[in-house]
Amino acid sequence: MIMIVEFVLAFGFLVFLHELGHFIMARIFDIDVEEFGFGFPPRLAKLGVWKGTEITLNWIPFGAFVRPKGENDPAVTGGMAAANPWKRLGILLGGPIMNLTTGIVLFSIVFGQTGVPDLSQIQVVTVNANSPAAQAGILPGDMIISVNDQKVTSIENLAAVISANAGQEITMQYQRDGQITSITAVPRLNPPAGEGSFGISMSNPVLKAGLAKTIPFAFRMTYEQGKQLLLLPGRLIRGEISGEQARFVGPVGAYGLYEQAREMDEEMAAAPLEAPLPAVNTLWLMGLLAVALGLTNLLPLPALDGGRIAFLLPELVVGKRVPPEFENIVNLVGFFALIALMIYITAQDILNPINLP
Repeated sequence: MIMIVEFVLAFGFLVFLHELGHFIMARIFDIDVEEFGFGFPPRLAKLGVWKGTEITLNWIPFGAFVRPKGENDPAVTGGMAAANPWKRLGILLGGPIMNLTTGIVLFSIVFGQTGVPDLSQIQVVTVNANSPAAQAGILPGDMIISVNDQKVTSIENLAAVISANAGQEITMQYQRDGQITSITAVPRLNPPAGEGSFGISMSNPVLKAGLAKTIPFAFRMTYEQGKQLLLLPGRLIRGEISGEQARFVGPVGAYGLYEQAREMDEEMAAAPLEAPLPAVNTLWLMGLLAVALGLTNLLPLPALDGGRIAFLLPELVVGKRVPPEFENIVNLVGFFALIALMIYITAQDILNPINLP
């Protein structure tokens, strides 16, 4: 029960920050906000008024919402819908930007605890028994330097070179205890499921770093999340990932992941030979959820920030506004469609729980 409360507060805080982003941008552009609600209606109590904004507490204790003046009615003077389109764009972007910024901050904290990957080096993590790598004498901890006299530049590059030479002999250089050794091996054409043609898993070694390095890596992580989201439909169509791997996760599924992350943190804290890294897995997960919340809201779907931004584009580009009545109807239909989708996703989360990798 305590963990459920923790998750509701943690995820609700991400939603609160999203709405705070909209609120801040509205105030910057001199658009009054009629209500800032904690939780979702129906209203439980009015907490007070701050600079004309009612602060309310609502019955559904999950997140928050803001209600700018004249949000959907351009006839309201001084309201959001009557504002300059660039101001409306800024208000709509405020929420996603706040979430992405939160993700960057959380990733920076995690990298500060765990270190940042040294992308210039590629380290062997595991070696599968009876694989070409095992037969050639490769061991966990070895640093791969080159393949066929070509320096490897990334894990993806190394994997691509090995895959391209499946069935052919390759020469590989690696470093162990300061000594460089060369070996030959033949990557398999038909490796066992889950092993790969050479039979190793790889990673970048981790180095301790300060803010000068953790923040750029946090930006990089956020960028990679966005790229993967954009590439997801194409990868799904090409069969590179399964429908299970591409599925969306709702609050129930997110709670399941949160529970797993908390358990992993507790196990790490209890390990006698390791220095505890407080809540590193939980912070990482919350960073992923923050970025996912920001990016998902930028998708050009009705009722989402991205959908509303899409209706702004004709006005920004050619100065012609989409009729507000049409936009409101589409967003209303989109809202109910999203509710139906959320019900379906929640059912999937309950019937087929997802696990952390």
